[in-house]
Amino acid sequence: MRRPEAKTEHKKRRLSLGFKWTAVVGVGIFATFIVLAGILYTTTRSTLIQTEKNSVSDTLGAVEQRLSPVAKQLTIATVVPRIEGTDTTGDTSENAPAQAPSRSSIFSDSVIEKLSRSDISVTVFDPSGQVLFTSRNNLLALHKTGEASIKEETLAGRAGIVGRTPVRSLVNGKLIGYVQVTDRMTSLHRTLDQVGELIVVLSVAALLIAILLGWFMAERFLSPIKAITHTIDIVNNEPQSSARIPELKRNDELADLINEFNGMLDRIQRFIDQQGDFVQDVSHELRTPVAILEGHLQLLNRWGKDDPEVLAESLSASLQEVTRMKSLIQEMLDLTRADQVDVHFPNATCDVNETVTQAVNDFTMIHPEFQFTFDNDLHAPTYVQMYRNHLEQVMIILLDNAVKYSTTRQEIHISVSTDSDGVAIAVQDFGEGIAAADRARVFNRFYRVDKARSREKGGNGLGLAIAKQLVEGYRGTISVDSALGHGSIFRVDLPVLSPAEVARLDALNDAQGPEASLQ
Repeated sequence: MRRPEAKTEHKKRRLSLGFKWTAVVGVGIFATFIVLAGILYTTTRSTLIQTEKNSVSDTLGAVEQRLSPVAKQLTIATVVPRIEGTDTTGDTSENAPAQAPSRSSIFSDSVIEKLSRSDISVTVFDPSGQVLFTSRNNLLALHKTGEASIKEETLAGRAGIVGRTPVRSLVNGKLIGYVQVTDRMTSLHRTLDQVGELIVVLSVAALLIAILLGWFMAERFLSPIKAITHTIDIVNNEPQSSARIPELKRNDELADLINEFNGMLDRIQRFIDQQGDFVQDVSHELRTPVAILEGHLQLLNRWGKDDPEVLAESLSASLQEVTRMKSLIQEMLDLTRADQVDVHFPNATCDVNETVTQAVNDFTMIHPEFQFTFDNDLHAPTYVQMYRNHLEQVMIILLDNAVKYSTTRQEIHISVSTDSDGVAIAVQDFGEGIAAADRARVFNRFYRVDKARSREKGGNGLGLAIAKQLVEGYRGTISVDSALGHGSIFRVDLPVLSPAEVARLDALNDAQGPEASLQ
């Protein structure tokens, strides 16, 4: 008793598939967003930093270009006029006159003005490291270098860019000073901070949207499964229940699953009904012959042992009832099997022209006293999706009934032709006919129009029921048109297969192997 309880308790503690689906979808979408946002942020940052490095590099080159024509070591007097663009004398000596520096004119040159923003500082040093000029009070210690370099360094607690280059005289090639450009990247940091804040906000929104989307998808895809589970519970509690899963108003795999499941339930219900009908019908139909056998055996037990006439009569009657019971049981087995043709013969095909012709020829030979008229409008093989033996069985039932219930006019007409709906087979006799009240029930199991005469002719009332079950099992129809005293016309309509469909079904048969016969 402990194991079921533990199992039930474990079932209660489990995580539902909807929660798992929501979590997986939510985390998946959120993780995808974070990865894409990270890639976008990193790419944007890299692009902006490279732009800043290019700006620093251009600034270094512009300043170096203006200072390199000096022949001697750089001084304030030679640096400021060249950077400001006020040196018009061309004097490169150390004692050249210097003008008061003007902050408004420091970057009046179009190139330097374009590259020198508020977060960029330009500093010029002499060879010993003394500051000769700085554009802003943002002094950074000089690191002497033999060649131009641009590196990322920490400036005021945040990442910045520092460019350094030695200045060599174009006149004699000597080292005359250094230029250092610092870029605090204030605008870049402000932009990246705003982008980061936006990513955080969007990440929260993406997480919420991902959870909602995951929940919606889980509900959408799990609701049919919940409906299936609910229906299974109903059917388990009440096997005879007609409960079915509501059809989905969409065209996808879940809709196909529900349609197949409902079809399976219908087939199971049909098999259950067939089993009940079979037991009920057997009990009903065997009651009479068993009672007759019992009566004759009692008669033999009392008087038949000493009376040859009673003995012969009772044995003859008993054997007749045994024969009828064998025929009844066989027909009931045929009827039960006919209910399952869609399971056992889903890919069977047969030629209507050949099968009907063969059946008519057989009856013409067996009953030479009858005149059989065969109107065959099929001039080539015409295939239907039906097991050949079953179509032959239907023809035998219809032709046998036509022979049995014919009266003075022993004439039977058979026709087969194609129309817009498929192939039509008709069997007409000129016998007793069927009253209008009986026509609707003539295909019911064990129904006989005239029970006394039917028993005399050896009928059990199952032939037409078998024919109807076989024809409808292959998606065909069977009907009767009759007038009492003037005969009957039984019509069978079956859908015709195209050559492509015949080839496909034959290929499936070859792949699956030969089906076992139902006979």
